[in-house]
Amino acid sequence: MSIDMIKFFASIIFATLVLIKILPGRGIAQITVNDLREQLKDESIQFIDVRSPAKYNQFHIYGFKNIPLREIRKQAKRLSKDTKTVVICQTGAKGNEACKRLKRRGFTNLANVRGGLSTWEPIHIDRS
Repeated sequence: MSIDMIKFFASIIFATLVLIKILPGRGIAQITVNDLREQLKDESIQFIDVRSPAKYNQFHIYGFKNIPLREIRKQAKRLSKDTKTVVICQTGAKGNEACKRLKRRGFTNLANVRGGLSTWEPIHIDRS
């Protein structure tokens, strides 16, 4: 096999692995920030922010609990598997990965915020 063929197959494998990471998992809902605004009113939903504690402390949406992606497996046992769980990150990619990890642990009702906090614009209320 030539070096060019090896490079070609390596690039196909790499592209496949990237797609597996970024594509939504089967059975994981992808919601918009507008959907999220409506769901924030529902106190029965578990809201999880998977960014680092430093990023979370800079800004987060009220009601979201910080569980960094690197800790999601360990912290999953503290969450209800049957309760709707909405996950957010900065861009949506790590949130999607967190949903996949939770699904593998038996969570049944998962949603990732498509685009993450990068698409969130706080509502400013004019009080004048």
